[in-house]
Amino acid sequence: MRTERPSGAPRRRLIAQAEGTSAAEPALDVRDRILETASRLFYERGVRAVGVDLVVLEAAVAKTSLYRYFPTKDDLIVAFLEKEDIEFWAQWSRVAAQFPGDPLGELDAHMRWIGERLARSNYRGCPQINVAAEFAEQDHPSRQVSRRHMHDLRERLLHIAQQLKVAQPDQLAAQLAVFVNGAFVSSGLLNAEEATAVLQAAVKALVAGARGEA
Repeated sequence: MRTERPSGAPRRRLIAQAEGTSAAEPALDVRDRILETASRLFYERGVRAVGVDLVVLEAAVAKTSLYRYFPTKDDLIVAFLEKEDIEFWAQWSRVAAQFPGDPLGELDAHMRWIGERLARSNYRGCPQINVAAEFAEQDHPSRQVSRRHMHDLRERLLHIAQQLKVAQPDQLAAQLAVFVNGAFVSSGLLNAEEATAVLQAAVKALVAGARGEA
């Protein structure tokens, strides 16, 4: 006797049941839920402390679903960092777009939103720096994403420094990059009320020094 294979909606329901997802839930939503859950856990606890079993449990998906979208834990870590990278630069670009032809105003505005980020009660530092610190292997894929993020930061700061028409824009960009990264890992030294003001004042001093005004 020939057994009919379910098709259409019934088949999707069977697949969904096997994967631990709902039939109405698109595959993209499953991937997004896994990534959102992993991102939260990685940021809160560190990537080495979080295993895929915990991600599966918290995301309420089958382990097979996780491995379908992220074949290894390293793939999941890289996706987390790339997601954070996209969100960071989207915010940077939104701010930059508000200050065409005003590099000093743009720089000041960047320090404002970065200062507000440092002041968050759940802020645990820059994800790129945090993850890079957890892996000693220079060729680890997460460190490659982190290096790219740092390179992009310096390039964007160089663009601002060039607009400021200082004598040595490369040097100013390097100083600003070191300062911003230092701020990300030193948030515990600043209380919520002073973070933004401290960042803005320090950057103004660096720019003044680069212009020979100090």
